[in-house]
Amino acid sequence: MKLYWGPHTCAIGIHVLLEEIGAPYETERIDVSGGATEEAAFRAINPKGKVPTLVRDDGSVLTEFGAIAGWLGRTYPQAGLLPEDAETEARMTEVLEYVEGTIHGQGFGRLTKPARYEPQDFVHGKLGLGQSAVKDQGREVVEQGFAILDPQLGRHAYAAGDRMTIADAALFYVERWAPMMDIPLPGNVQAHFERMLARPAVQRVRALWGES
Repeated sequence: MKLYWGPHTCAIGIHVLLEEIGAPYETERIDVSGGATEEAAFRAINPKGKVPTLVRDDGSVLTEFGAIAGWLGRTYPQAGLLPEDAETEARMTEVLEYVEGTIHGQGFGRLTKPARYEPQDFVHGKLGLGQSAVKDQGREVVEQGFAILDPQLGRHAYAAGDRMTIADAALFYVERWAPMMDIPLPGNVQAHFERMLARPAVQRVRALWGES
């Protein structure tokens, strides 16, 4: 397997899962901020032009965090990254989709790329809210998202129970972004973040990514 990743991206969550699984893999760093995902060579691999992108051993390509994470968990069941019962699996999926769609997509998306979310006044040819207002909206979404997840994380160690699942890899990457945006994590979310930071797989990935 080969993982394409970029600094400060959600691909770190998939990298963590690869380390948790322990199967052989290789990686290639992509200069996402420099536009490398828009270049023809990368678009030939992933036409969506984003990371994480996973090329499997048979040459086929998987994109989208949830799809990659789910495939890894199903393909390597010995890692125990997918729950065995329907209720815990539903709770895992609930957190995973909320992180991806709301905290990441609607929250951090506005904070990092406000121009994409700023309404246009097509009648007068002017911008609508302004990028600072869009960022404020994003911050509110992120803070509310963490506040919603906080009580759940107070009841057990990980996102869907007392064992790490693929949802925790997703939650970890948005927790990691929070201090970069000066967003405080609620107590239980902070404790989860620290629990993830203590995992050997996370420590190995952070070392590979040049983080202390």
